[in-house]
Amino acid sequence: MLQTQSKTRLVGANCPGIISAIGKCRIGFQPLPCFAPGNVGIVAKSGTLSYETVASTTRAGLGQSLCISMGGDVLAGTNFVDALNLFEDDPDTRGIILVGEIGGTAEMDAAEWIKDYRRRTVDPKPIMALVGGLEAPPGRVMGHAGAWAAPGEPDAETKYRALERAGAVMVNHPEKFGEGMKTLFANQSSRPMSGTGSQKRGFHTMRRVTPISRRNTEHKRTLYIKQFQAFDILKQKSVPVNESASNSDSPVSVSIAVDRTALSPCIIASATSGFSPAQSQRFPFPYTQSKFESSVIADVAEQLGLPASAHKQLEGILQALWEIYKEKEAFTLETQIGISPDDVLEVQGARFGFDDAAFRSSGRQEDIHKLRDISEEVAAEVEAEKDGIVYVNRLEGEGNIGTLVNGAGLAMNTVDALTIHGGHCANFLDTGGKATSETVKASFRVICSDTRVKAVFVNIFGGLTRCDMIAEGIILAFRDLNMKVPVVVRLRGTNEELGQKMIAESGLPLHAFDGFEEAAKKVIALAKEQ
Repeated sequence: MLQTQSKTRLVGANCPGIISAIGKCRIGFQPLPCFAPGNVGIVAKSGTLSYETVASTTRAGLGQSLCISMGGDVLAGTNFVDALNLFEDDPDTRGIILVGEIGGTAEMDAAEWIKDYRRRTVDPKPIMALVGGLEAPPGRVMGHAGAWAAPGEPDAETKYRALERAGAVMVNHPEKFGEGMKTLFANQSSRPMSGTGSQKRGFHTMRRVTPISRRNTEHKRTLYIKQFQAFDILKQKSVPVNESASNSDSPVSVSIAVDRTALSPCIIASATSGFSPAQSQRFPFPYTQSKFESSVIADVAEQLGLPASAHKQLEGILQALWEIYKEKEAFTLETQIGISPDDVLEVQGARFGFDDAAFRSSGRQEDIHKLRDISEEVAAEVEAEKDGIVYVNRLEGEGNIGTLVNGAGLAMNTVDALTIHGGHCANFLDTGGKATSETVKASFRVICSDTRVKAVFVNIFGGLTRCDMIAEGIILAFRDLNMKVPVVVRLRGTNEELGQKMIAESGLPLHAFDGFEEAAKKVIALAKEQ
């Protein structure tokens, strides 16, 4: 369906939508008070990061022309290049902002587009960018359905460097976009503009709605089954496995996953035991395909360095993986393959991942999800899941700052930015885009169960979430949980003045800030003092 888009286009999925701040359209759910008519085009994977970006450009007096949320899903109907092509030809757009994150290669495609654009354009529009997830632990899904890197995909640091080399001006926090773009405009030759002279609010950016309190829903989570369980599934497909792998002969790696650019499943092949982007090659194929063509098998075998005599065995393994992928609704099947002493191609390692959306929505794949053993998981992460919170405990390093953020993209960026400022984050925590006072209180309970935490940083941008509701949750946590650690609070967005007033008048040992830089420095200092 996505490959046949013409006049009708999907924006997203799983995103706030699209809004023309100069009054041409509004489709979706955006915090309208943050927007103002202007001349900056914004395209983002993350909802909360896009709201932060919008607020930053509004505060700088620039406003926005068109804001596109492409969403953080694995299969996006609109990508960065689609948006960049539109912004290039849009007379109302004077500058462009791109907000990316881990997962997929859309940022790499955007970097190539930017390089080409700057080569062929005499006076190119300035482009700024941010990539969330620089500190995200490998192999974890960071809140968004697509916020994970498939085998062979670049990490956030690689994307950041590619965009920087292409000529995009990079920032580590969206708060910096507004003043940064003003500086770029000041250094740019005068460009005649149309349709952006007035900063008066248009019909689409007037405050016309009251935020609705919605029931919090559970976040998606993913299940990686144990290797012996993956081996059992492979055996059911008559695939040779070697559970001891003692006769390993320089194993190669093969995976079935999604190619986000081709909008199709793909084989990922690497001639090493891992899936580094430099060593991996992708072979997309149609979802409707039942059997692999011999030419595809030959190409994969060539990439793996396998002889022609192994083609038939490789075909059997790939066919089995593809059947498992479809039948069990997996999102990634990774295997390491070796050759036994009697020249049999065998699976010597396996890591199978399944998204639980099918199970939670309609009970499908119950047999797979029964394999989950909660007793072997991190208790705090399981507890957080019950309250609809995505929590990753014990990030790498000597973490002593607990983070409480709403929205996966903003949560990733908060960890990134605190680390860049010299802080050491203990956890990743996303309360969800529709955080309530109760989920905030539950989040504090989870964070403070980690004895390493010496200070807590609350970074909330109220899009759908009201800042006064967050402030109420913070005050409840102090009252009911006997909080001992200092807390730094940064509230921005819907009802921010009321939320900040509630914090200031609470009489509690809370440190409230409007700007991220000041708040970050304060929480880092407090953690060191403790």
